[in-house]
Amino acid sequence: MSSPQDGRAQRPASHGDDVSVRVHPAIASLVPYAPGKPLEEVEREFGIRGAVKLASNENPLGPSPKALDALQDAVDTLHLYPDGGAHVLTRALAERWTLPTSHIVVGNGSDEIISLLVKTFVTPGDEAVMADQTFVMYKLAVTAGQGVCVEVPLHGWRHDLPAMAAAVTSRTRLIFVCNPNNPTGTMVTREEVRAFMDVVPEDVIVVFDEAYAEYVRDPHYPDSVAYVRYQRPAVVLRTFSKLYGLAGLRIGYGITTPEIAGYLHRVRNPFNTGTLAQRAACAALGDAGHVAASRTLNETEMAAMETGLRRLGFAPLPSQANFLYFDVRRDGRAVFDRLLRAGVIVRHIHGSMLRVTIGRPEENRRFLEALTDVIGTMPATGA
Repeated sequence: MSSPQDGRAQRPASHGDDVSVRVHPAIASLVPYAPGKPLEEVEREFGIRGAVKLASNENPLGPSPKALDALQDAVDTLHLYPDGGAHVLTRALAERWTLPTSHIVVGNGSDEIISLLVKTFVTPGDEAVMADQTFVMYKLAVTAGQGVCVEVPLHGWRHDLPAMAAAVTSRTRLIFVCNPNNPTGTMVTREEVRAFMDVVPEDVIVVFDEAYAEYVRDPHYPDSVAYVRYQRPAVVLRTFSKLYGLAGLRIGYGITTPEIAGYLHRVRNPFNTGTLAQRAACAALGDAGHVAASRTLNETEMAAMETGLRRLGFAPLPSQANFLYFDVRRDGRAVFDRLLRAGVIVRHIHGSMLRVTIGRPEENRRFLEALTDVIGTMPATGA
């Protein structure tokens, strides 16, 4: 290609059917994850103040005070590389789950462990089974790894475990079970998981993504770690981003067999989690008071939010997480946009479905008031 100085015409960066790079067709077809706008950007764009964010399922109480103290104590070590093996946090997690440290893998959010699982166990053409409405990272990671996503429809807004088991073939390497499920908030029970695991082939890795497990109230929630203890090829994912309030530090972990963990460590990047994240996670793990307060706030405010939505004529799905999923019975994107202009950030999932995080009482009231105003100007579909 000629240089800008030689006077010849330059090829544009992209024009018509010109292609400047080669990319796998499956990657080209992916839609990039669309992060929500930050509060300050919404306020700047629409000239408002006091916007509230109820879009990303964050803990409205913020981090544990003990985690904040740990962050302050760690500031003087930022010129040093972090502990590449996250030894202190790994020991704390192993003690929490009464397992040897060889069962623990710490990641840059549980998202990283999802990517590591695909990178390690999925070769081009291999399959991964998942629900058709679930956490988007499974599909992104598998597609990026040139695997095949086998998406099984939800049944009654819940994972259809018998259908997922029936979808397994000789090419299946991973099965993702998000429990509670994001975005629906629904869960599968101990008995359902037991029946499912009884028929899943022993050489297929079942990934139980339990990012919201700390919020669960249902006594029938499964003990997925038990399958790891029995040496089944299973991975249980947990995170410090939700109830523990450390989303901005990006740290999570997986509980699995030593064999699977050993392979993941072979492809895990050195220093994949930072010093601040490791120390804050250790402190948060030991703050039972903050955990209890976070659960109590979520339970109380979810009940209030459910009541408020029902009064508006909506039927939110029963949720075991820290968010509600409901059909707004209107153009969901339009409702989302109008709420945004009113300074309330929620999540539009698809069609007429919205997801709203449970926030503080004043934030939830703000959402319900704004939603009341919005739907008052938008007749329901078919009305």
